[in-house]
Amino acid sequence: MYSNKFTLKFVAILALVFVIASCSDKTTAENSAKTSSVQPETIHFDVYKSPTCGCCEKWLNHLHDSGFESKIHNFEDFSGLKAEQGIAPRYRSCHTAISQNGYVFEGHVPAKYIQQFLAEKHANNIIGLSVPAMPVGTPGMEVDDKFQPYRILLLKADGSYEIYASIQSYQEQF
Repeated sequence: MYSNKFTLKFVAILALVFVIASCSDKTTAENSAKTSSVQPETIHFDVYKSPTCGCCEKWLNHLHDSGFESKIHNFEDFSGLKAEQGIAPRYRSCHTAISQNGYVFEGHVPAKYIQQFLAEKHANNIIGLSVPAMPVGTPGMEVDDKFQPYRILLLKADGSYEIYASIQSYQEQF
């Protein structure tokens, strides 16, 4: 009923469609596997804090909600650790986080600025960031709708600093 020429063309077209379909499925599957296996690297911290500090817990929740992980070290007095890390008394706050690569984050530094800092390259004399004291409205220090503008300091090994960011509103932190 059909000629051999027609049958061969039909089989060739069918085979071509099958090959193209299987290649595109394979490529899609390979791309899906590549996409799903590429995940942002989780940043881990050692966090040193008082076991009874509620604002530290709130700040840790803020960090964890932003994708960070941490190992908590509870201490009553860890001023020696802060001194070892090069954090001068005037830059200190209630907790200290140390990243895997040795940078310090002192006090209620917003996760947004930690992520930004860690994505940048820094000179060897940079030790990390600090939000000295405990400004009202920083992550972990929320009190109703109150907000106190503050600065995030870029700490240097020689004890000096530069202003890394000036935060003027609650929304800028996120």
